[in-house]
Amino acid sequence: MMNNDNKISVETKLFGYIGEHAGVSRFCALINKLFKENSDDVMIIPMNIRPDDLYFTVSNMKNSHVNGAVISSEYVTEVVEILDDASSLVKRSGMCDIIYREENKLRGCLFSIRVLSEHLKDIYASKIAIIGTNHYSKAFSFLACGFNVSYFNDNLEELLTFTEEIEISDADINRIATGMEVDFSGFDAVLDFSEFNDLSMVTQLAKNNFDMKNTKQFSALKKRANELGNSYTSYDDLLEKLTNKAYSLIK
Repeated sequence: MMNNDNKISVETKLFGYIGEHAGVSRFCALINKLFKENSDDVMIIPMNIRPDDLYFTVSNMKNSHVNGAVISSEYVTEVVEILDDASSLVKRSGMCDIIYREENKLRGCLFSIRVLSEHLKDIYASKIAIIGTNHYSKAFSFLACGFNVSYFNDNLEELLTFTEEIEISDADINRIATGMEVDFSGFDAVLDFSEFNDLSMVTQLAKNNFDMKNTKQFSALKKRANELGNSYTSYDDLLEKLTNKAYSLIK
């Protein structure tokens, strides 16, 4: 049982939360509260890691007392090359947000996109617009059964290649670029997984608008949502659901 003063014993199961600004996130506080409420001798520790130190930190987990780590959104692609084994979703999407140490090997899995998918179902969103073709777009597409998804990108050739890679036939693909006028009001949700620095071409957003960026990352979607008076949900806005899912996986 975890002590009331949160002391760590030799039996305590330790996990890390790795991010460039992990210490300012509420992730650790929320999940440690769950461990304490359920008398679990488990603790997750924020680890502020600079990009240059990421490989060294994660690879050295193999020989440490840390049992694994949750990975903040800015590092989800970089850690994949360090893994010894990974789930099929990690391999297909190219991203990983939770790592388990199993003896002297690291195995990677992915849970944040599952949380987002479940949240969209909870709010009865079915018609989804995805902007961009990155790892988040791939991961969500692999879990998109039950959703009616339309894809948007500035490069249609790249978008065609993307839909071929994720094996979607007759995909609804659309161009979005500076100088255009794009109306998303007919969608239940917009997922911005693009690298756009500006979304001023969007004249109307959906009722629900998401990206998986934390508060330390610039969000063009957040900026445009504020300008248009629409809702915006970030990674940090989903923290309660994310920590509940991570709790069940770590325990």
